[in-house]
Amino acid sequence: MLRRTDFYIDGGWVAPLGPDRIEVVNPATEQVVGVVAQGTAADVDHAVAAARRAFETYGRTTVDDRIALLRAVIDGYTARLDEIAATISAEMGAPITFARQAQAASLIGQFARAIETLEHYELEALLSDSVTVRREPIGVAGLITAWNWPLNLIAGKLAYALAAGCTVVLKPSEVAPLSAMLLAEVIHDAAVPAGVFNLVNGDGATVGQSISAHPDVDMISFTGSTRAGILIAKAAADSVKRVHQELGGKSANIILPDADHATAVAAGVRRAFKNSGQSCQAPTRMLVHRSRYAEALEHARATAESIRYGDPADPATEMGPVVSGVQFERVQAMIRSGIEQGARVVTGGLGRPEDVETGWFVRPTVFGDVDNSMTIAREEIFGPVLPIIPYGSEDEAVAIANDTRYGLANYVQSADRTHALTLVPRLRSGRVYVNTVDATEMAPFGGYKQSGNGREEGEFGLEEYLETKAVITG
Repeated sequence: MLRRTDFYIDGGWVAPLGPDRIEVVNPATEQVVGVVAQGTAADVDHAVAAARRAFETYGRTTVDDRIALLRAVIDGYTARLDEIAATISAEMGAPITFARQAQAASLIGQFARAIETLEHYELEALLSDSVTVRREPIGVAGLITAWNWPLNLIAGKLAYALAAGCTVVLKPSEVAPLSAMLLAEVIHDAAVPAGVFNLVNGDGATVGQSISAHPDVDMISFTGSTRAGILIAKAAADSVKRVHQELGGKSANIILPDADHATAVAAGVRRAFKNSGQSCQAPTRMLVHRSRYAEALEHARATAESIRYGDPADPATEMGPVVSGVQFERVQAMIRSGIEQGARVVTGGLGRPEDVETGWFVRPTVFGDVDNSMTIAREEIFGPVLPIIPYGSEDEAVAIANDTRYGLANYVQSADRTHALTLVPRLRSGRVYVNTVDATEMAPFGGYKQSGNGREEGEFGLEEYLETKAVITG
């Protein structure tokens, strides 16, 4: 068990200023695997003050200095990759193979992409003989992240904040904070200057609120639910700080009639159920033409029933539990609502799998006969539950895809790539995947509507942490 009840502030580990503690529970065993401290507003004040002091120096470092720092973090992190993957698996239930190859490894990709971006980005440009535009670090960045991809979400913010020359106060999710503590050790060993990176554990109502409202924090970058994002924006409003949010999603996967349905449906189901369905941009509404609907349901049933769930420590396991008892009950309530509102359970359903007695495992569930007005088609479930919705025309498919308060991603599958691309301008989302379901850090990431604002990754992600200054000479 990892018991780490101090915080990383101003280049060292310091005792918390409050007595409360948070237990971290392994969702596969329901046993406590770690303990961290619950931070207070005073802890946040301490961390922000350290970040503000450090910015006076770090904000003026060179591009080469910052690239060297990012590379040192990658080197130290890579050396501990197996340990970090095991910690992610224990704290949030990711199967160990997936934890290593995707969850833990994603940080390396994010930092490498930030280095590449910084190497080629023009921080100063001449607009005319008398006007120069400079891009300068915004200052102290407050980073607040979710539990579903605990280090990937941190890395997509932290790598670009450090690349820009910002200093950071991080609040990882209190549900899965242990891997972030290991990252703090890596950062310390990489000789990142004191105060540049600071970490305070705690819940959103206390630590998250304090960071969001703090007058000496210049921007907030948040990943999490739309409900929490609204609260953060309100808390930040009084200090007029920049607020960057990556929020919920209910992405549609439009499978056109000419697509290879055996391949497209199977890929869509597996992508929706990856990470136990706990991914914000997953294709969590499948839209299938009525002429091929029965066929699609059968392909989806067979795929869902083929997914190997079980012990996350087993390298062959493909799907683990959802992250907590609270999340398990939420997913069960969503499945129940689907049944009560008239959707047909094609496979799966309520309760744990029959051969599972311990752990918050959800039966991989596919719903047919779904109308887009049903709760399971409108709300983010964050579990291995997929509603499949029939449509009669492309216009109807596009209308269904856009009939949501979210706009994070959409997917289109077709044998005719050129035709599929004609749907892209009509889909209201920050990303559209055409004939693929694979994510990449090469593309900007962010959403329309209530899926948030701003973009992460690449030059778009770097610019979130930069201010624009015009220099006019006579």
